[in-house]
Amino acid sequence: MKHRISLHTANGFISPTPIEPQEFSDAASAVEALEAIYDRNTRFLCEAFQGLATETPEGRYRAYYPQISLETTSFGRIDSRLSYGHVVSPGRYAATITRPALFRSYLTTQFELLLRNHGGSLTISESDTPIPLHFAFGEGAYVEAAVADKLDMPLRDLFDTPDLATTDDEIVNGLYEPGPGEMLPLAPFKAQRIDYSLARLSHYTATAPDHFQNFVLFTNYQFYIDEFCAHARALMSEGNGEYEYFVEPGNLITPLGEGSPTEGVAPLRLPQMPAYHLKRKGHGGITMVNIGVGPSNAKTITDHIAVLRPHAWLMLGHCAGLRNSQALGDYVLAHAYVREDHVLDDDLPAWVPIPALAEVQVAVQDAVAEVTGLDGYDLKRIMRTGTVATIDNRNWELRDQRGPVQRLSQSRAIALDMESATIAANGFRFRVPYGTLLCVSDKPLHGELKLPGMASAFYKTQVNQHLKIGLLAMEKLAAMPPERLHSRKLRSFFETAFQ
Repeated sequence: MKHRISLHTANGFISPTPIEPQEFSDAASAVEALEAIYDRNTRFLCEAFQGLATETPEGRYRAYYPQISLETTSFGRIDSRLSYGHVVSPGRYAATITRPALFRSYLTTQFELLLRNHGGSLTISESDTPIPLHFAFGEGAYVEAAVADKLDMPLRDLFDTPDLATTDDEIVNGLYEPGPGEMLPLAPFKAQRIDYSLARLSHYTATAPDHFQNFVLFTNYQFYIDEFCAHARALMSEGNGEYEYFVEPGNLITPLGEGSPTEGVAPLRLPQMPAYHLKRKGHGGITMVNIGVGPSNAKTITDHIAVLRPHAWLMLGHCAGLRNSQALGDYVLAHAYVREDHVLDDDLPAWVPIPALAEVQVAVQDAVAEVTGLDGYDLKRIMRTGTVATIDNRNWELRDQRGPVQRLSQSRAIALDMESATIAANGFRFRVPYGTLLCVSDKPLHGELKLPGMASAFYKTQVNQHLKIGLLAMEKLAAMPPERLHSRKLRSFFETAFQ
């Protein structure tokens, strides 16, 4: 494959020399070819932009994302236990790829499955989707501030810029309809959609996307983050274990064997949804994100983390207990959701049921039993399994309660919060295994409100145990083979081959 940049003009654009499609029957070699195309084309755009500081533009510059494609003519029988790794029918399939080095492990696995299940070869080529200049620079680059102010014409007259028409969720939402002669999708997201989310992740969490791990904990309280940081720092200081690094906002990295960060710069202020990463080889560690309060935040962060194709995410938060038999500090393991968050109504209608996933439910329940020392019938004293309602109005108690209370009773809800159903619904939508373990922090229907003194005592006694349960549950899920964890429940009639 040629790596030298040799300019040519086609359709009025200045672009690198086109690369001929190549066939591969080895997954690792196919990923290397994707990386070569991507690196060459992004380098071309960056160098063209930087050259404008001293040179007059020669025209409009354009380079393209690389593409993986597959053609099969057989309905060949596939192992029916698999939820991904195969196409549903004969045809021509393709996916545009971005940041192949970041996704190397993921892409290699997907390619190996395609080759195993369908035989033949994979085609690596340039796509017809332009790479926006902003995404070619990657995270942390302030493109327009560097050179654009010196130009006497808009930047988008010289380079492609992000196009909202190609950053939608039509594929993953099951609404995508290929045009005549267009290939069917291999992956749930297009390259520009992924690039958009990678940029947003850096902005919202103040950590680079490559630090994110495949097992993600969400919380709505800083207390949990404080405990997670203390736990992670202790593991690093001890210097033995499977986790290799602890990463904090600002990409502060504490390696195994160290007691404090050895690289990175702490941000002047925490971002909107700070993320913390306990890293293990192959992205097999645990990421924890403080998403703050509300379904909008819950949707925003899961919209973006989903492009990293994690293996599971779990909500650890507080809730209002709705039953008189519950006590402050009791746990709620959600097995169903009432969705009154409204932020996903256009993407996933409220009439779509969000099923409990057996693999996640068992892992969480077993973790509760191990950490608390209770099992069987005794476990019922501190944990209830039932329906969790998520609402978008934090002060619902101030309205006429007859409406919401009646709905909660009819649904058999045992807890109410503002994030869990959103996170579960987006897990369902994005085919990411999900779960919820909440802790009762108040009982508004029974006069037990969250007052300062009560809250302080509750946090001191319960947060540490709750976090230990979440960490243990994630370690149990990480020990499962991915093909077992990724449930067929999450697959629709027509699915992409990529996980």
